[in-house]
Amino acid sequence: MVVAEQQANVQRIFSEYLELHGHRRTPERFAILNEVYAHDGHFDIERLYGRMKQKKYRVSRATLYNTMDLLMDCDLVRRHRFGGTQAQFEKAHAFRQHDHVICERCGGVQEFCDPRIQQIRNTVGEVMGFDVRHHALEIHGICRNCKDKQRPS
Repeated sequence: MVVAEQQANVQRIFSEYLELHGHRRTPERFAILNEVYAHDGHFDIERLYGRMKQKKYRVSRATLYNTMDLLMDCDLVRRHRFGGTQAQFEKAHAFRQHDHVICERCGGVQEFCDPRIQQIRNTVGEVMGFDVRHHALEIHGICRNCKDKQRPS
């Protein structure tokens, strides 16, 4: 039931955003939104495009890029650049704050959550009189699997 409720919420938010900013509410845009929120974890445009083609959606790459821009503008999607040139995206509505560790060898991305980071955000906001809306913390290094492959047997 929570998934259906979330889907209804993001559709309402997107619909209101499109109307407020004078954009058309097209079936393609909502199909993209639904596909984004059906996916767990990070994804790039090409993977999203492939999934939509596989499901027989008729959506161009240009429509995907333009819709992703709209979804980011209304805070339903976040974009990351984890060291590579390919942007990665993830859904953003009603998801817990988290940060990322990125392996510099294999490119793997893992999420983690540490309540101390939230405390730092709150302190920064209070001390600096700053309205913190979002933060991004990336820790780069070598993952356990890559380190294990490097060790001699």
